Amino acid sequence: MPISQTRPSPAPLLKPGETVVLFDGVCKLCNGWAKFLIRHDRAQRVRLASVQSPAGQALLAWAGLPLQQFDTMAVVRDRHYWVRSEAILEVVTLLPWFWRPVKLLRYVPRVFRDWAYDRIALNRYRLFGKYDVCLLPSPDHERRFLKAPGDS
Repeated sequence: MPISQTRPSPAPLLKPGETVVLFDGVCKLCNGWAKFLIRHDRAQRVRLASVQSPAGQALLAWAGLPLQQFDTMAVVRDRHYWVRSEAILEVVTLLPWFWRPVKLLRYVPRVFRDWAYDRIALNRYRLFGKYDVCLLPSPDHERRFLKAPGDS
């Protein structure tokens, strides 16, 4: 099981057991990851929130993560959150069985996995591009995105 950080109280806005992936909404690579999750998580075990959204900002604040400098993906569930390569491995455990071989990366020492993750994360705009604004989910995918009360 991936190593998580723990907070004293459950994450706000989430139902018990609900998993949310926080991603950079203007990053083209990150948006591709979100679309991948929507396509392959047919059981809808994962919800999404951009870090720029009110819900994303609330979850970042709860986890004590930076609110302005987005250099990692995070996964949040109950009182736990995962970042960097551990976040990816946590999400993979929720995907259909044919994605499970990715879990073998767990045997690569975390320092190496996180080093590779950081190289991509720190250069993601240069390598993959950036949108001017956060993309809005299509109507059929909108229910997959976490919203804060009062979000429209």
